[in-house]
Amino acid sequence: MTTLDGATERGLLRGADGRLRCSWAGATEDYVEYHDREWGRRLTGDDALFERLCLEAFQSGLSWLTILRRREGFRRAFAGFSIEAVAAFGDADVERLLADAGIIRNRAKIDAAIANAKLAAQLPEGLSALLWSFAPPARPRPRTRADVPATTPESTVLATSLRKRGFRFVGPTTAYALMQATGMVDDHIVGCHVDTA
Repeated sequence: MTTLDGATERGLLRGADGRLRCSWAGATEDYVEYHDREWGRRLTGDDALFERLCLEAFQSGLSWLTILRRREGFRRAFAGFSIEAVAAFGDADVERLLADAGIIRNRAKIDAAIANAKLAAQLPEGLSALLWSFAPPARPRPRTRADVPATTPESTVLATSLRKRGFRFVGPTTAYALMQATGMVDDHIVGCHVDTA
C-alpha cells in the first residue's frame, strides 16, 4: 500500500487497487478482505452475534489477524457458533477444544464461550436484540484515526450489563470492538472507500 493526498495523517492508505482504506487494513490481504467486506457492516442474528462476541473474547491479548486466520477452525470447533449447540457442550467438548490446534487453546476463554452460550440461550429477547439495544445513535465517521476511541460510554454500559448477566470476557474495550465489527458504529475514517450504508 502507498500513501497519497495526506491520507497518512488521517489514518488512510491507498491500496494497489487505488482505493483508500483505513490504515490498519493495509497490513495483510486478510485484513483488506475483512475490512472491505465485513468490518463495520450491520450484522444481526443471535448466532452471528454470538460468533463475534466469542471471537472478540478470544482475541483479547492477541492480534485480530491471529483470530482471522483461525476463524474457520473456530467455526468447526464451536459448531458454527450455534448458541444452542455450544450451550450443550460438556467436559468432553472442553477437552476436545483444548486439544484443537485450529483455535486458541485457552481454558478460561473456552469456558467463557460455553458459559456465555448458556446465558445467551436463556435471553428472552435473544442475543442480537440485547446487543443492538446498546447501539449508539448514528454519528459522523471519524475524521482521523486519532478520533477513533477504544471505549465509549455505550460500550461501558454494554459491558456492565453483560457482566451483570454473568457473561465473561466482555470488558468495555471488547464491547466497543464488537460494536465496530458489527456495524453498531461506523469507524471507517472519512475518505475510506467502504460504504456501510
